[in-house]
Amino acid sequence: MGDTLVKIICILNNCFLQTMSTYPSIFNDVIGPVMRGPSSSHCAASLRIARLCRDLMEENIKDILIEFDPNGSLATTHKSQGSDMGLFGGFLGWEAFDERLPESDKHIVTAGINVTINITDIGNSHPNLYKITLSNNKETRKLTAISTGGGMIEVTAIDDVPVSMAGDYFETLIYCEKPAAIVPFLQASVVYDEIVVHTGAVSFIEIKSQAFLEAALYKELQQMEGVLFIKQLNPVLPVMARKNLQVPFITCQEMLEYNKDKNKALWELAVDYEKARGNITANEVLEKMRQVIHIMGKAIESGLKGTRYTDRILGAQSPQFKERMDAGILMGGDVNNRIILYVSAMMEVKSSMGVIVAAPTAGSCGALPGALFGTAHSLGLSEEVLVKAMLSAGLIGVFIAAHATFAAEVGGCMAETGSGGGMAAAALVEMKGGTVEQSIAAASLALQNSLGIICDPIGNRVEAPCLGRNVMAATNAVSCANMALADYEKLVPLDEVIATMKAVGDQIHHTLRCTNLGGLSVTPAAKKIEAMLEEQPQPFFKSC
Repeated sequence: MGDTLVKIICILNNCFLQTMSTYPSIFNDVIGPVMRGPSSSHCAASLRIARLCRDLMEENIKDILIEFDPNGSLATTHKSQGSDMGLFGGFLGWEAFDERLPESDKHIVTAGINVTINITDIGNSHPNLYKITLSNNKETRKLTAISTGGGMIEVTAIDDVPVSMAGDYFETLIYCEKPAAIVPFLQASVVYDEIVVHTGAVSFIEIKSQAFLEAALYKELQQMEGVLFIKQLNPVLPVMARKNLQVPFITCQEMLEYNKDKNKALWELAVDYEKARGNITANEVLEKMRQVIHIMGKAIESGLKGTRYTDRILGAQSPQFKERMDAGILMGGDVNNRIILYVSAMMEVKSSMGVIVAAPTAGSCGALPGALFGTAHSLGLSEEVLVKAMLSAGLIGVFIAAHATFAAEVGGCMAETGSGGGMAAAALVEMKGGTVEQSIAAASLALQNSLGIICDPIGNRVEAPCLGRNVMAATNAVSCANMALADYEKLVPLDEVIATMKAVGDQIHHTLRCTNLGGLSVTPAAKKIEAMLEEQPQPFFKSC
């Protein structure tokens, strides 16, 4: 009876986990995290993975072995694109926006933690695969995880036992000899969302909940026969998951059906979705996005003043762009040039380790805010309009996150700047008072224009052609927004375009997916820049 109960619990919970993976949050998966570093897939995700490692070791780490597969993305990019930096910061318990992150390698040594990084065959099941072994004088634990894009993660194994953790629960792991004997007690005593039994090299019961166990219950469990020890892992995402989570829609077509008798604007539909997903009020959704807008605005302001950082290729180019724009030297209208200016400023802050918002990723952090802030400032639109537009963009991003990917390591730059441009196009239509249908058409057109774009950073840094592709995505968004406002025909529904993004991404060769192994990354000029950076890090162009 006990074994049967365990099997039933495992089956039910596996179904739940598969369902949950299709419900992204605007603030978890699309507009966020707030972070420093060149890449959210590398910096923010690795930091979150390491934070869970730190909890697994109860903050007592002496030695760490990190393994990357030679056929994955991380083997060639873990140092230059910030995975090491994020990991070290996470092992130390820092946030993704901590100002000490650029020197986390020094702090990890000062903390007395020994780190070894090996490139070895660990089974290339995902291009962003982390296999980490942690030890101290008392124990050794293992954690395997993947970065899924935009700072999102999934822990796929603990101590070589398969699990599925996204970092959106309080996780309690009860290591024990006979899980079936303890499960009934837990079901009767614990406030939980899910209980999952894991067996393999070791056995443990995983409790997903909204808070950790009360102290008295924790102590009682520790003293139960067969319980070896208990581990507690804190959530690393801002918006929690929960039992029986439901959302009003998860595709564009479902959203249109939902809105048939409501006639809501796109931003209002975004609020409805995130209210349900995050179990928060409409005002809380709006205020969360307002905080995001403020961080983005400060980043743009900072970039326009000029930025400096040693280990990068491009210096601060946006101040000279502004000079020439103000002098009337440049072609084009004010909106277009201001967008280019703001995209550049945001990307330069990112490349100088300033605080930015991944939207939807750090590598594409310029396109969406550059397009929206540039348009709003040129047209004299209010902060309220910006907040609503960014929510609209976030909802388009939910559909992409649910059915495609934001990870360039999986889908090429199409997944990052392409997604940012599609989100921005829909938001710009919202800003100009267009209909929901026109916003959707704009997103479809913009995403159609970005299919198949590869990811091939020059010098193994997330700067070029990343800057140009962010500018292209933002200006493409303006063109597609205007086409949609003029009722151009999109032909292919947004859901089908997103499905095509996924299919095309799957077909892009791995050398063209942010591995530094193809495209512009392997040109003689790029390799020369990379070698110079490795020998003596310094900017190749003077900063203002």
